[in-house]
Amino acid sequence: MFAIVLGTRPEIIKMSPIIRSCQKRGVDFFVLHTGQHYSYEMDRVFFEELNLPAPDYNLDVGSGTHAEQTGRIMAGVEKVLRQNQPEVVLVQGDTNTVLAGTLAASKCHGGTDSPHPIDVGHVEAGLRSFDRTMPEEVNRIVADHLSRFLFAPTLKARDHLIHEGICEEQIFVTGNTIVDSIRQNLSLAKKQVNVLKILDLEPERYLLVTLHRQENVDNQERFKEILRGLSQIHDMTGLPLVFPVHPRSDKMIRSFGIDMKGFQIVKPLGFLEFLQIESQARLVLTDSGGVQEETCILNTPCVTIRDSTERPETVDVGANIVAGFSADSVIRAAEIMLKKDRSWSNPFGDGNAGDRIVDIVSPA
Repeated sequence: MFAIVLGTRPEIIKMSPIIRSCQKRGVDFFVLHTGQHYSYEMDRVFFEELNLPAPDYNLDVGSGTHAEQTGRIMAGVEKVLRQNQPEVVLVQGDTNTVLAGTLAASKCHGGTDSPHPIDVGHVEAGLRSFDRTMPEEVNRIVADHLSRFLFAPTLKARDHLIHEGICEEQIFVTGNTIVDSIRQNLSLAKKQVNVLKILDLEPERYLLVTLHRQENVDNQERFKEILRGLSQIHDMTGLPLVFPVHPRSDKMIRSFGIDMKGFQIVKPLGFLEFLQIESQARLVLTDSGGVQEETCILNTPCVTIRDSTERPETVDVGANIVAGFSADSVIRAAEIMLKKDRSWSNPFGDGNAGDRIVDIVSPA
């Protein structure tokens, strides 16, 4: 038996191919939802629209400081692991759920007679921004160095792990499960409600914006500078700025009293809705790591509003520019990407990562 530990919507999306592979193969597993970003009740729609089973356990830890949240997740995960004693725990990405799940598993024995801790499998191992001011960078490094199975999405990610002294026999280049998820769900998304029609948008006649990272939206001066640049891009192109606003961003917009003229603010979208609107945007401007991957796979040009990226493959193939946060640099990057030929190749694998991971942790 193994456990799948997740706590955020991106983790649900990226773990969904592994869950489906387990179901298809009759593998014994359970899902633990920590509720890091939302309660399960708020995430229920994600499980339902992706046709996934409801989690077996829900911790509902909620928000808080990094230490408070990580501590609550560790305590809850440890209790469930001691009760079920799985052989392997799978975590994905770089969140506090990943850090806490990895630490808890590493301190629990894998069965009543086992003197060894539970093995951890880190899905999306080896990503590096080389910026340790980012909490996510700390989380992914710790998870990698405690994991038994490191599922690197690309050769570059594998090379980072080898450079850090991790044994090559523990590293498996599987591709990224987001390719599986997009391929499994894009046709389904097109059959769902037509989001473009509802929002009165035309394909490739709008710009899509997502902003949620603490370093961008919690800093009033930085947040206003980013929005100033985006507003000027709207003036320059005449295209609407469609902004599915993250709760954190919405809170700070209200707190800072920011004028959102030129932005078409919409409620947060489900994954299938977002996939549809993302695939037909003229350009996406984001601070999300996952969106960088998705746009690259969908052949939608992307500008990343950050100082670094742990997805350099997207830059290497020409799908993405890392622009920083100043208005001028974001505008310059947008001008380049608006002229971009969308003919790059997907660097994240063939869409079979989920099956490969299940084969490794639960061989027939």
